[in-house]
Order: sequence, then C-alpha cells, then structure tokens
Amino acid sequence: MTGDDFRLTPQRRAVLDVVTASHDHPTAADVLARVREVVPEVGAATVYRTLSLLVEAGQVAELRLGHGSPTRYDRTVAHHGHLLCEACGSVVDVYVPVSPELLEDTASPHGFQVSTYDLRVLGRCAGCRTDRTAPIPS
Repeated sequence: MTGDDFRLTPQRRAVLDVVTASHDHPTAADVLARVREVVPEVGAATVYRTLSLLVEAGQVAELRLGHGSPTRYDRTVAHHGHLLCEACGSVVDVYVPVSPELLEDTASPHGFQVSTYDLRVLGRCAGCRTDRTAPIPS
C-alpha cells in the first residue's frame, strides 16, 4: 500500500483497523458503522472506496457469498474456507488442506484448468441448531 494512489489517511487507517480487528466478516455497512464510532465524520463513499482499495492491495479479502448476500470483508487474506450458517448468516473461517494434486485430479478429466478455488460449507451454526425459532434452510 504505497504510492500516491493509496495514502493511508486517518480515515483509511480506521477502515483497515476495523476490518483487521473483526472476527465476524463484516459487510461494508458494518464497517462504516464501526469506523464512525472512531471517526464520526467519515463518509460512506470513503469507506466503500477504501475497502475496494484494501482488497486490490491484498490487505483485505472480499467474500462474495452469492444468493443476494451482501459482500463481506475478511481480515484473513491467506487461502481458507468458510462455514456459512443458512439461518443467521454467520461466517466462520476454516482451514481445510486441499492439495494441488486433488484439484488437478478432480478438474483434469473434465478438461478444466483450476486457477483458484473457494470452499464454502453451508449448514446451521450451533446457536441456530438449538434455537427452535431459527428458520430451516430449504
């Protein structure tokens, strides 16, 4: 994160600090609310632009979970997977070793060349499994 295109202003530092302190994979709206606790005058556009720049710089990972879910941000940029609760939307980091050989063996019979992979495991978290009012995934 060097150069004129990405000066680490106090507002940008606050965005980075919020994401790196988060264990819950916040949305941009979550990040904005948390940054405003520290820098009340920060604008939404500054936070959204900064998140984009942090992703581009490899300082923060972007999680696109699909199905109309908002993009979330991950402090862990190393390759890893996620457990996604279909009832409450919680996201938990998991580390599942996937060898390049396994990926090759899986893809090559289909003439497919793997560039990267994304492991997402869908289900219900412990809290939602015990909460009888939580919606059941369809």
